Amino acid sequence: MRKKEIKLVITFHTTADAMAMEKACKTEKVEGRLIPVPRILSAGCGMAWARPSLDPKQMKRWMDERHLRYESIQECLV
Repeated sequence: MRKKEIKLVITFHTTADAMAMEKACKTEKVEGRLIPVPRILSAGCGMAWARPSLDPKQMKRWMDERHLRYESIQECLV
C-alpha cells in the first residue's frame, strides 16, 4: 500500500480527456499517473491525474497551453 501524501489531483469530465492528459504528460515527461478519483472528490469519468503537489495555477497554465480539458484541479491527501 502506498503512503498517503498531499498530491495535486486533476479530475476530468470524460475518459478521453483523462487519456489525453496521460499522453501529453508521458510525451513531455511530466511526473504523475492516472488514478481512480478519490472518494472525497467527484468527477464525471471516474479517472483523475495525480502528481506530487505543485502550484495549481502553474498546472492549469500548462494544461491550457496544450488545450487539455479538465473538470477541477485540487490538492488532497491521496
